[in-house]
Amino acid sequence: MTIRVLIADDQRLVRAGFRLIIDDADDMEVVAEAEDGASAVELARSLRPDVCLVDVRMPELDGLEVTRQLAGPDVDDPLKVVVVTTFDLDEYVREALANGATGFLLKDVSPLLLLEAVRAAHRGDVLVSPSITVRLLAHFGPPPSAPPRSPAIPLTDREEEVLHAAARGLSNAEIADSLFISLGTVKKHLATIQDKIGARNRVELAGFAWQTGRMDR
Repeated sequence: MTIRVLIADDQRLVRAGFRLIIDDADDMEVVAEAEDGASAVELARSLRPDVCLVDVRMPELDGLEVTRQLAGPDVDDPLKVVVVTTFDLDEYVREALANGATGFLLKDVSPLLLLEAVRAAHRGDVLVSPSITVRLLAHFGPPPSAPPRSPAIPLTDREEEVLHAAARGLSNAEIADSLFISLGTVKKHLATIQDKIGARNRVELAGFAWQTGRMDR
């Protein structure tokens, strides 16, 4: 199935760059572009794309409001929205995720991570830029009244290393380089770790590492 993508950004060059990356992928295509928030909402509701890439700062409606209207908790049939922005602000991240975003990326993201975020959103997973993930989750220490939970099947030493690296915000390629293993092996380990701890996506995986005190070791 081809993933149908809407791009909403007030900068023509940004839209053109994203379109080039997405249309070059075999499994996705751009079905519409919007240069302001109001147009983004109108196009998204009429075309029902699989994933909407939405900038934060746009005329008419900002991307956070667009996200709320398309994917918020009060929306009966929500769309998948990935927020992409230049502005690395924690309040944007929190509000975007609270408004139903299924991803939050910075505009300097690599083409591979952009495509990965679109695919993750299409699957229903949440992907947040690694540097933001670390900041967002670093303050989640072990709950004071609850002991750290452990998976029913313990993680292997290598899985612990991969988990620690992922929770630090390293990309799959960076994990592979740092541990001297292949990219395919990293993906296999991450899938196994998610199965063992019951994590649905990379954000929950990183949250588990912080909450169980693994990042303090």
